[in-house]
Amino acid sequence: MRKSLTTKATAIITMAAMLFSMAGCTNGAQNAGGETQPDTAGSEATEAAVDGASEAEEVASAGDGYDPYVEIKDADGNTVDLGGMEIIIRDWWSGDPTEPQNDYEEALQDYRDWIQETYNFTIKQQAISDWGTTPQDFVDYATAPDENNYVFIVRDDPAITSAMANGLMYDLSTLDCLDFSEDKFQRNLLHEQYSKGDAIYAMFAGYSEARTGVYFNKRLLTDAGIDPESIYDMQADGTWTWDAFEDLLSKVQRDTDNDGVIDVYGLTLNEGVMTTQAVFSNTGDYIGKDASGNFTYDLENPETLEALEWTVNIFTKYDAEVANPEGAEWDYYKEQFVNGQAAFLVEDEYAGTPGNFLEDMQDEVGFVMFPKGPKASDYINVWSNNPACIPGCYDADRAWKIAFAWNLYTNPPAAEYYDYNGYLSTARNGIFDTRAVDETITMMTEKGTIAFHGMVPNLSLGSDFVWNITPGCVVSEQVEAIRDTWKAYVDDANSK
Repeated sequence: MRKSLTTKATAIITMAAMLFSMAGCTNGAQNAGGETQPDTAGSEATEAAVDGASEAEEVASAGDGYDPYVEIKDADGNTVDLGGMEIIIRDWWSGDPTEPQNDYEEALQDYRDWIQETYNFTIKQQAISDWGTTPQDFVDYATAPDENNYVFIVRDDPAITSAMANGLMYDLSTLDCLDFSEDKFQRNLLHEQYSKGDAIYAMFAGYSEARTGVYFNKRLLTDAGIDPESIYDMQADGTWTWDAFEDLLSKVQRDTDNDGVIDVYGLTLNEGVMTTQAVFSNTGDYIGKDASGNFTYDLENPETLEALEWTVNIFTKYDAEVANPEGAEWDYYKEQFVNGQAAFLVEDEYAGTPGNFLEDMQDEVGFVMFPKGPKASDYINVWSNNPACIPGCYDADRAWKIAFAWNLYTNPPAAEYYDYNGYLSTARNGIFDTRAVDETITMMTEKGTIAFHGMVPNLSLGSDFVWNITPGCVVSEQVEAIRDTWKAYVDDANSK
């Protein structure tokens, strides 16, 4: 049931809008070089200072007392009016709206109906692009816009740096209806990933999706004399480390019938996924960003090199890839784990959610975060979310109104849902046991970092480097082969 309107004057709660791709148009907030300019558009919406800002910040930062139904007033004491604006959140996956399936979805629908009625706008999420064309679709629209009011949901792509440099994305830091210190933005930090100096070009609202972790086959561990629950216990008490992982790999990899052929391998995986997660688990990275917003070449940092050497050692000793039949597909590792040929699988959390390949598992599995390396004090997950952006060719008034609406649209619908994490609900419907959801996946949404290697134009992490990190390879040779190329890419990106 909807709550009645109130005339109490308060402040803006916050927004989320994000970015993407190549070269393009400009607006009053940016010049062709992507540099932020003073906003002199003088639009009523932007100039309408919202009363009670400090009060709104207090409400938004505390789940208790949070009330999204408090009306937002402009400087004259009138409810903000978006003038009947129609807004489309443009993605590549949304289908037709469905009826609410639970209390949360019902509360969300009631709240979204209320904001549209109260602030005089309509908003919907619609699939228009597809995954492959999204970057070019954004570029095409931003260079030749029409009358539609879009928030584009885009994907991580190196062309983002070119887009930012050439003014395709609106600088969200110039919109006073956004507060990036709010919990819904701090829970994912995407706005820090898509920033340059003080400018912010994209964002995401809410918890991050869990990413790379370690699945384990409970039957195979038990057969090897290992209590599967002990892995969860190590994760909980902070002793789940690289060394602990390798100890388990050595115990579970066995020739069970003494014929000289390994029957159960320690590990199967997409090697590239584990390599990158291992690097970050040791506080390393490939590309960083300094305080001024410039990218840094970090491939030869000690933490990164140590992780790469350890990864090659693990692949060489325990990777079931050596047992792949001739002509096997690249993702044969999935079949190996499902069939019980390996005790551990390093893979993203999605694999255990409804409709994905681990649904075919007959054995019960567990799931923990990737173990921490010797340079790390805690576990870490590399967050990756779909950015949302406002085209840079919109004027200040239009951008402000779109941001205001999308910010409301992405707010929790009530105080009791302030900490609602939809990813946990999805996981409970998958193959995960209780501890995986309550401990591991919950932790993954809270212990995370952001990566910058996907934002440097021309840098292709897989084909350039990671896919060459294989059993028996020499890390120093692989680094030497790509060093000058990556440094040139970084220098070029920083010159934009």
